[in-house]
Amino acid sequence: MTTLFVGMRNCTVCTVLLACSAALWLGGCTTPPHGLVDEPLRLPAQWHGPVPPARGGGGTGAHALGIAELDALVQAAHAHSPDLAAAIARVRQADAVARAAGAGLLPGVNGTLNASRQARAGGQAEVAGTQFGAAWGASYELDMWGRLGAERTSAQALRHASAHDCDAVQVTLTAAVAQAWLQLVGGRERVAIAELNLRSAERVLAVVEARARAGAATALEQAQQRGLVATQRQLLESQRQQVQAAHAGLAVLLGQPEGPRVDTQVLPAVETLAPDTATPADLLVRRPDIARAEARLAAAHADVAAARAALLPRIHLSASLGSGGGRLSRVLDNPLYSVAAALAAPIFDGGRLEAGRDLAQARQAELLAQYRATIVAAVGEVELALLSVAGTGAQRAAQAEVVRQAGQAATLAQSRYRAGAETLLTLLDAQRTLYAAQDTAARLHQAEWLAQVALLRALGGGWRPETVAGPGRVASAGRP
Repeated sequence: MTTLFVGMRNCTVCTVLLACSAALWLGGCTTPPHGLVDEPLRLPAQWHGPVPPARGGGGTGAHALGIAELDALVQAAHAHSPDLAAAIARVRQADAVARAAGAGLLPGVNGTLNASRQARAGGQAEVAGTQFGAAWGASYELDMWGRLGAERTSAQALRHASAHDCDAVQVTLTAAVAQAWLQLVGGRERVAIAELNLRSAERVLAVVEARARAGAATALEQAQQRGLVATQRQLLESQRQQVQAAHAGLAVLLGQPEGPRVDTQVLPAVETLAPDTATPADLLVRRPDIARAEARLAAAHADVAAARAALLPRIHLSASLGSGGGRLSRVLDNPLYSVAAALAAPIFDGGRLEAGRDLAQARQAELLAQYRATIVAAVGEVELALLSVAGTGAQRAAQAEVVRQAGQAATLAQSRYRAGAETLLTLLDAQRTLYAAQDTAARLHQAEWLAQVALLRALGGGWRPETVAGPGRVASAGRP
């Protein structure tokens, strides 16, 4: 310890400071720190939901879906999304805060150079003259209890949390673009089906009107078929509105005032994706939101350490070297130096420091609960996504048979009605069944794709811990 006070004329000051700090430290530690007692979170050994078999291909995020147009839209969103740009800016802010927090562990050095002139107004005086001065000073706080180091650790952990938050925004943006694209293209497919159904209903209406002119159909039958045609027109307009809304939503995600060009008209066949996360425990290093919660918890732990250290004395060292004179050329002649050490200890502050410590401990307990909740929610999202993938796949396979049978029934009902062997009520019922079955099949096809996107997002969207945004990565990702 005495080596830190080289140059002091009387080293007994060191002894006094150490004795005082030791006494105050013992007094501050009479109350044991409050730790966190928490049960370990036990994750299941394997997924409960049905895991689909692996398939060929590869890639992560939107690449894993194997759709080139969607991949291009995701890249455009990453380049122009205001939300992602704001997240990258927040990483830069956290990086600057972390650098500033680390500066407290180093000495502070400053220098001054001044000149002044004074004289008595209206006459001669001995005080008249010009003075020049130069000074150099350094100050340093000994981090004996680790307060400054804990503050730096907290800032660095928050910087990592901000980077993980940026990655979480990117994963969310990718999933949102994929969902909007699927709703747009799936909506176009349903619009095409609605147009076909409308033309089919209009053809049947023409038959009914021809039979009415021949006296073989009643006005009631005409009104019923016209009502069905009007219903199909309403459904068609509703589907078109949904497509336009999906197109507008996609433009917002891409940060564009107008919707992007989307050429795909029909969704491709679904190829089920197998999760490459073998166990639920793998999610701990595969999801950026879990990594973000863990980093925030680490920052809170460091804040508790800093708050406890704030209750203890602080030792400041300072040194200065200065000189002055009436001539600038001799301003550095015969400089004066001084070195000093100071001990500052809290005696009475109305409980402010203790309240800060209690606040940090409560914040740590809150973030621990949030960390556990994030893990539980992540496991639940994957389980629900697995069930959705399996469920929509099974429903779509069954719905294909429903469409086939409904098509046969509608064809037979129309033929029998033309021949006068069936009533219009039977034909109307067969038409409604077929139209609903076709629309449900298209909706399930879209839902099957959406389930794949939800599974990819629940598994982290291809994120890896090594992809944490560093200063270089953030700089390359940001826009000038």
